[in-house]
Amino acid sequence: MPVTYPNESSEYRLARDILLKEEVALRGHVERIAGLRRSLPDGGLTKENYNFVNLDGASVAVADLFSDDKDTLAIYSLMFKPDDRAACPMCVSLLDGLNGQAAHIGQRMDFAVVAAATPAQLTALAKDRGWDNLRILSAQGNNYQADYHAESADGAQMPMINIFRKSPQGISHFWGSESFYADIDGHPRHLDQIWPLWNMFDLTPAGRGSDWYPSL
Repeated sequence: MPVTYPNESSEYRLARDILLKEEVALRGHVERIAGLRRSLPDGGLTKENYNFVNLDGASVAVADLFSDDKDTLAIYSLMFKPDDRAACPMCVSLLDGLNGQAAHIGQRMDFAVVAAATPAQLTALAKDRGWDNLRILSAQGNNYQADYHAESADGAQMPMINIFRKSPQGISHFWGSESFYADIDGHPRHLDQIWPLWNMFDLTPAGRGSDWYPSL
């Protein structure tokens, strides 16, 4: 159905129609990428049954992060390590949004947030941000962050999300946001598809800008 808005000019409608064709083409490309992602074969089995630490101090293995009725698990790696004064503001912004969606996400898959920080640090952060829907775990004492590209050799933390699938053969890696490491001019935007903030800004005249970042 053709759309027009009150008092728009012919110049506006021409430019908007050109943009609309590109938006429709982008939707098709996004669908093709999603199809390619869904068709991926299982990746490698996890190297170990990583043991994380709950905020209450109890140990929980990665296998136990899967609900009995679900075979898919997403793990987001929050950039926050023991000697940091605060968590990464960008990660916090993303997780603020996912906290509100966690109950909906949980209807189809499992989701957890892990960080190198201590349970006490993570408890304080969750309380401060009101994260009452996120499952948050400390990765202290295991190699998960390093194995799945969320920690560099010198201990720097990286904002990665990884998807795992459970099958009779075990737990295998399915997909990771490895475009973070791709040769891209500018920010990799590897998490944009789960981060409404930047997509909202992209709808505006000023766009997302080049020097604004969320703050705490």
